[in-house]
Amino acid sequence: MSNYPDRGLHGHVVREVGRRIVAGEFPPGTTIEVDRLEREYDVSLTVVREALRVLAAKGLVDARPKRGTFVRPRTDWSLLDPDLLRWQFEGADNDAFLANLAEVRLIVEPQGARLAAARRTDADLDALEAALASVTAEPTTEVIVDADLAFHRALLAATHNELLVRMEHIIEIGLRTRDLIVHAEGHRDDFLPPHREVLDAVRAADGDRAEQAMRALLEQAARDERELGS
Repeated sequence: MSNYPDRGLHGHVVREVGRRIVAGEFPPGTTIEVDRLEREYDVSLTVVREALRVLAAKGLVDARPKRGTFVRPRTDWSLLDPDLLRWQFEGADNDAFLANLAEVRLIVEPQGARLAAARRTDADLDALEAALASVTAEPTTEVIVDADLAFHRALLAATHNELLVRMEHIIEIGLRTRDLIVHAEGHRDDFLPPHREVLDAVRAADGDRAEQAMRALLEQAARDERELGS
């Protein structure tokens, strides 16, 4: 499920109601009062119904005769949907979300680096190199964040596994904000070396080394986060 455009009345209602569901303001089992949403957001019944159809496609709500529209159990939600990932991160319990994200990255990315080492093309190597080349001698936080995202996207693309490529949505949602926090507080000088080590291993088609380098990179990221929290 691709993310729903956050534009116009439909997009606004989708985002606001979706965020409220994810935040627990509308707990599972809660009946969604359509007329209340009409009044609250000052929109037509058509807009509300379209928004609820989008949220139903994401597994958040359902409708039954005589019962109306209600919030589905969390186990039914499409938790990997890009919008849900973003709404979870924007919620009050984003520390738990970031912890989950770190675990997923540790499972996915080292093996992704191993696959990339075996399958990368010259174009893949160029994309990885370009991401790191964008980091100047005195980079801004924004430059590092963009380079980091570009590098990890390119690495997943180099696996040539379309399901792994889709994992970028999971990684990118939290990674951007995490990077903004960490690199705004420093840690800029230690950005390039671990990424360069991953790239060198992928270029050398050394799967073991690529996996180890990616694991070391993620462990460094975890240490940076712990230092900020201490």
